[in-house]
Amino acid sequence: MDWNKKILTTICLTACILLTACSVSYKFNGASIDYSKTKTIQISDFPIRSSYVWGPMAPMFNNQLRDEFSAHTRLIHVKRNGDLKIEGEITQYQQRNKSVSADGYSAQTELSMTVNVRFTNNANHSEDFERTFTASQSYETTKTLNEVQEELVTQMCKDICDQIFNATVANW
Repeated sequence: MDWNKKILTTICLTACILLTACSVSYKFNGASIDYSKTKTIQISDFPIRSSYVWGPMAPMFNNQLRDEFSAHTRLIHVKRNGDLKIEGEITQYQQRNKSVSADGYSAQTELSMTVNVRFTNNANHSEDFERTFTASQSYETTKTLNEVQEELVTQMCKDICDQIFNATVANW
């Protein structure tokens, strides 16, 4: 009798968990878009307005930003008159010493990138904003900037694009 009660209890508990789990829906990309009102997005090229420049940075950033929205939303990219509009510029790209070793020399250098973004939601202008987003990466000074620049800029572009995505369509 005790054995049957345990089996019955286990079956009931499992069924309750399965029914509860089936009714919950998660979106791992975090996008909260009403596709009945918002169907298109216009992402303008972000030019570099920084005094220090690395040529491939702007195309890397622009491609990553478009890829972010393509991969995580059903929005259609348009050149003009998008329901959502993202534009801006890369305003800062710099490196600075982050830490000093015991012998007084720089041990780590930090590379940072700042992007100014203007977001317009033509379906709901209360969500419009202009904001800056920054990302940074560090590297050991035993390496030159040329050795690590592409990898670090790629990671900073991804970080900033994630921040922009979250601020614009994830409502975080």
